Amino acid sequence: MLAIHPRHRSGLQAQQGFMLLEVLVAILIFAVGILGLVGLQANAVQQSGMAKARADASLLANELVGQMWSGPRDFATLQAQFDSDNAGAGYAAWRARVAATLPQVGTYAPIVDVQQVNPLPASAPGVGITASSRITITVRWRMPSDTTADPVRNYTMVTEIR
Repeated sequence: MLAIHPRHRSGLQAQQGFMLLEVLVAILIFAVGILGLVGLQANAVQQSGMAKARADASLLANELVGQMWSGPRDFATLQAQFDSDNAGAGYAAWRARVAATLPQVGTYAPIVDVQQVNPLPASAPGVGITASSRITITVRWRMPSDTTADPVRNYTMVTEIR
């Protein structure tokens, strides 16, 4: 009877199919890399939207301060026109621009607080410091991707007008 011996493969025959396995592993690594890049791109787009909203809020607050500076700057006029509790014409027009610019502002109205700051007593006769108004502007909004559990985003600016 003949003994059956397993055949030994030569060097080339032993590597058959190995190149296919290398290509499959390379494709898998490439696919994981592409998925990572897609995730980074999605995150960058979301962060870009948030940065735009913050910049818009800053610009809107500065726009309102510019309007306050361009008109009569006495406390009574500023409070009547721009304080959110009084909802004057200046505040109403600005609030409409805020609602048109920022996402989901409707339930989170911007707050404008105008407070009178009394001057310090004069240090020398005839030297007086005029009264001023401290303006606190808070712009609030939610991003479309925010859930109700997320805190409301806001931008607060404090300035003094004399």
